[in-house]
Amino acid sequence: MATVIQADESEESRTPPPPARAGRADRVRHPAALIRLVAGVCWILLVLLLAGYARSSVFGLDSDVARGLDLLPWPPAKLTAALCGAALLTVPLGFALDRVLRADGRRVADAVLAAVLAYGLSLGLDLLIGDLATLTHPLPVGPGRTDPVYGHLAPVLAFMTALGTAGRRRWRTALGVTLGLSGLSGLITGYATPLSLALALLLGWTTAHAARYAVGEPVASPTEGQIATALAGSGVRPDTVLTLGTGRYLVTQHDGRPDLDVHLLDRYAQASGLLGHLWLALRLRTAPRPLGLRPLRAGLEHQTLLGHAASAAGARTRLPVAVVELGPDAALVAYRRIDARPFAELFAEPAAPGDDPADGVPYDDLPDGPTDAELRDAWQQLALLQRRRIAHRSLSPNTVLLDAEGKVHLVGLARGEIAASELLLRLDVAGLLAVLAVHAGPERAVRAAIEVLGPGPVGTALPLLQPIALARDTRAALARHRNLTADLRAEVQRRMPQATAVPVRLERLRPRTLLTVAACVAVGYALLQFLFGSDGNPIALVAQSDPLWLAGAALWAAASYPVATFAFSGFVPEQLSFRATLAAQTAGSFVKVVAPGGVGGLALNTRYLQCAGIPTAQAMSSIGVSQLFGLVLHMLQLAVFSALVGVDGTPPGAESAPSAGGWVLWLAGAAGAVVAVSVAAVPSLRRRAQTLLRPLRAEVLPRLLDLAQQPGRLATGVAGQLLVSMCFVLCLYCCTRAVGQDPAFNAVAVSFLAGNAAGNVIPTPGGVGGVEALMPTMLTFTGHIDHAGAMASVVLFRLLTFMLPVLPGWAAFAWLKHRRAI
Repeated sequence: MATVIQADESEESRTPPPPARAGRADRVRHPAALIRLVAGVCWILLVLLLAGYARSSVFGLDSDVARGLDLLPWPPAKLTAALCGAALLTVPLGFALDRVLRADGRRVADAVLAAVLAYGLSLGLDLLIGDLATLTHPLPVGPGRTDPVYGHLAPVLAFMTALGTAGRRRWRTALGVTLGLSGLSGLITGYATPLSLALALLLGWTTAHAARYAVGEPVASPTEGQIATALAGSGVRPDTVLTLGTGRYLVTQHDGRPDLDVHLLDRYAQASGLLGHLWLALRLRTAPRPLGLRPLRAGLEHQTLLGHAASAAGARTRLPVAVVELGPDAALVAYRRIDARPFAELFAEPAAPGDDPADGVPYDDLPDGPTDAELRDAWQQLALLQRRRIAHRSLSPNTVLLDAEGKVHLVGLARGEIAASELLLRLDVAGLLAVLAVHAGPERAVRAAIEVLGPGPVGTALPLLQPIALARDTRAALARHRNLTADLRAEVQRRMPQATAVPVRLERLRPRTLLTVAACVAVGYALLQFLFGSDGNPIALVAQSDPLWLAGAALWAAASYPVATFAFSGFVPEQLSFRATLAAQTAGSFVKVVAPGGVGGLALNTRYLQCAGIPTAQAMSSIGVSQLFGLVLHMLQLAVFSALVGVDGTPPGAESAPSAGGWVLWLAGAAGAVVAVSVAAVPSLRRRAQTLLRPLRAEVLPRLLDLAQQPGRLATGVAGQLLVSMCFVLCLYCCTRAVGQDPAFNAVAVSFLAGNAAGNVIPTPGGVGGVEALMPTMLTFTGHIDHAGAMASVVLFRLLTFMLPVLPGWAAFAWLKHRRAI
């Protein structure tokens, strides 16, 4: 017999053996199983990639595990193997017998199928992989090597997972202990490796969810007698139970007690429409969390809490009177019955003016819609919820009910929110406006809303009057009238001309975003081909690098962003938010992928300062001062390190040759002299130079004088500019050491400064081409290392500073757009 859910009850009292299910049985393919299947396949591929490319790390892990296990006290190997083998057989058999006795034989058959598939796949993977050294090692006794997949565990885990251990804590504990001891035994006896254990567990878990999604999970509707018995244990006195539809029942009680509406929450209800809700949650920022992703108990608690909160607020809604658990996969929620009908049944939808009658029912042939008093009552019910900051989130013609006395009830709060944000409350106002406009017309719906809520809340809902922001049934009702949404927006705008009419962007994922992502993927693939075409792939390069030096390179690359934040803020006299400024500098790593040189970063920083409230002229002047100091400091650093090249690392025998630093200084000096003479001698170039320098004299210099009044801030900017370059120099130096090279630090600094200057000059995204052409050559020439090592160092450096930051840069860019900071 099922009982009311109580936190202090034991597991056995909460999940007693239910009576035999005599109701209609069916199967459901739960999308959550598909999601877990995809996740499991990804993890398996990740382990295989790790085994294929990170060979040294895997061998080190295997040896470290072997040394650690040698220190553990352990029974004799044969006794251990026998006990673990017996446990691996006993636990699944015991669980299967328990399920058969509880009339769950269909799940047992599905679990057997999953176990067979897992065993077959483990054998197939063994044949496919062969004796891969990172997944196997020599057998402890006799010739040969161990299996790449420790196949004893995969069938057991697949069987138990497919059978379902959710809510059965004792069986889950027994399974965990058994698998843990068996895996430990395999490691100690030498018949398993860490990766072969991981593959076995992932293969069993993934196969179980593949089988559950392929054949579906058996779902049986409880009989009317089972529902009556379950409710009787919760204080309800059921007399008759009538089935109203799929998962809905009407229960009458003895002694004249009120009737109950009973809703069944099971796997079928959770899986119904889950893929559509997942897509909506991915696309829409304000979409409610799909119920199918919540555990059953969490869903029950959420529905019950919302029902009681809405009733406590004074709103008319279904009051939950009993919550009954039928087991780990099903539960009943009993509500006090409301003798009312939804608007969708009471009132047919009038055709909007100017619509083709074929698109809707002619207005004259329809019964009258809700009265003005009923419209005001609907808004009063919503006002009661909003006063307690309760968001309904599912307002539609099917969740707004009207009883025989003309009172409105708001039901369907399963996806609501308590302590809701202002945006969700505004969405409810927009949703009810749309529902009432469908049945009463835009003019009456808006007038009633203003009478109850006032013009403020109605005006703030205007930007949210978008079909995508409304419930599915409401969107369907609006779709039958082409002009109704526009007429509703026009009516709100007519009554409140001062209201903002620009729609709020609610979509997280739009077709344009998909095209942008596709373009970024294409650009990234092209860059990978360009960068790694002659030097292998990035995974192999990272796997073969020294982990300590690689970690140091990643650390210095990450440190460049907060340092750049201080450098940027130092040239802006106004106070800026450090978090937003850091996000702007991080977003620059995304912008530079699609903009040549430093143009994208300049535009992004200018826009950021404008949105921070700084006038455009002053914002551009701050950017100009920052660029001017950056150019001067960059050239000074290049000159200093060029002069020092050869001081700290010139190989023996190279002293007589002209120093690389000398060549760089001579070339830079010659180029500067040629430019200066050309500008002075050619009138057109002289006029062009004067035109270019005019903004410097008119805007940048006055801004620089303002900064001179704050020497501390200016010093922060200058120090930040120097430290940003040093972070990248240290990152490149760590990359050279990670690939086994040992150049002089000064040579690395010259190579970066020269390569970075080339990247800013060449009009390609991120300086692609110029950096890769010049930086390895400079490393080879100044650092006296082979060209292959120099190229590998630059490839690793570009991977850390150009490719990998694109994703966090995109996230920072989206965050700034969401906060309207750019």
